[in-house]
Amino acid sequence: MSLEYTASEMMSITAARALTNDMTCFVGIGLPSEAANLARLTHAPDITLIYESGTLQTRPDVLPLSIGDGELCESALTTVSVPEMFRYWLQGGHISVGFLGTAQIDRYANLNTTLIGDYRAPKVRLPGGGGAPEIATNAREVFITVKHSKRTFVKDVDFVTTVGFGRDGKAREQVPNIGRGPTVVITDLCILKPEPGTNELVVTALHPNVTREQVIEATGWEIRFAEALATTPEPTSNELEVLRDLKARTHAHHAGQ
Repeated sequence: MSLEYTASEMMSITAARALTNDMTCFVGIGLPSEAANLARLTHAPDITLIYESGTLQTRPDVLPLSIGDGELCESALTTVSVPEMFRYWLQGGHISVGFLGTAQIDRYANLNTTLIGDYRAPKVRLPGGGGAPEIATNAREVFITVKHSKRTFVKDVDFVTTVGFGRDGKAREQVPNIGRGPTVVITDLCILKPEPGTNELVVTALHPNVTREQVIEATGWEIRFAEALATTPEPTSNELEVLRDLKARTHAHHAGQ
C-alpha cells in the first residue's frame, strides 16, 4: 500500500536525504533547517549542524523561528561569536555544505532575497542576504530547497543577492578559493542540477506522480529535462513519522503549549 504524503513532505524528505553523516552543514532558517534536522533525526545522527548565530553541533528539539532562537544555543555543543563563525569556520574551509532557501532563483541558480521589482522602486523589500552570499562563496558546495512556482523560478532574478553561476553561467570560472556553488536544487516537484558546461539548471528527477507538464507550468523559463530522467524514491514510513513529530513539536512549542 502506498503511503499518503504531501508535496511539502516529499520535498523536505528528499532534501534531508541529500545530507550525509560526515557533513558539516551551515543551515539556513526555514525549509533548509527542517531538512537538516530531519536528516539528523533519521539517517545522519552525527551530522554537524551550524547556524549563522554561531551555534556549533546544534541539536534543536524544535525548529527555530530565526537564527536568534534560544533553542539553538541551548542545544548546541558551544556557541562562538559571529565573526569567528564566518572567519574561521566558513572562510577557513571547514563547511562541507551550505543549505539555503530563497525568494527567487533563476536558471543559473542565482538567489534573490533582497527585493522584488526595480531596485530604485521595489514592489517588495525582502529580508536581505544575511550570511547566504558568504555561504555560497565559501562552503564547498551549496544545496537549495524551495517551493516550485513561476513566482520563485524566474528566468533572471530581479537582484543577485547570492551568486550561483552569475548572469551568464560563468561567474565561478577561474575564480580561486571558491566553492563549487549550487550542486542541487530540491523542490516540491523535482530535483534540478546544473548542466555540466553551461551551469543551467536542468531537471534530473521528478517526484512520484509529478509530470513534466507540471514542472514546465511552474517554471519561468524554458526548463529542460535530463535524457535519463529519474523518479525520486518515495518517503518511508519512518521518515514521515519523524518529520511529522518534529513539525508537531515545533508548532506546539511556538504556540506556547
